[in-house]
Amino acid sequence: QVQLVESGGGLVQPGGSLRLACATSGFNFDWYGIGWFRQVPGKEREGVVCISSGDESIYYGDSAVGRFTISRDNAKSTVYLQMDSLKPEDTAVYYCAADLAENWCGLGPEVYDYWGQGTQVTVSS
Repeated sequence: QVQLVESGGGLVQPGGSLRLACATSGFNFDWYGIGWFRQVPGKEREGVVCISSGDESIYYGDSAVGRFTISRDNAKSTVYLQMDSLKPEDTAVYYCAADLAENWCGLGPEVYDYWGQGTQVTVSS
């Protein structure tokens, strides 16, 4: 059974940090790129950042450049998203997703095969 479980969301003040985790099981993690997405009500799901399998190439969306860092631990089948200098506009439900592809990952949600249920991130004073 394929599972992706996000954790680490919560309420944080502007300028603060959060570290999200995406724990996976039920598929060969080493073969999959992992992406982080976010969505607010009434808007399309937005690609934040992704990390490929194989050479662990990283692709950042505009909102993540300079503030967010993605990493993967293949031994734990887990991907992390370190978010720093958070802004109120980062408030959203954050999802992780898995795509069967080697040495490449994308920021378009349509290419991803498996999705987690999401974790809420709220940036507010």
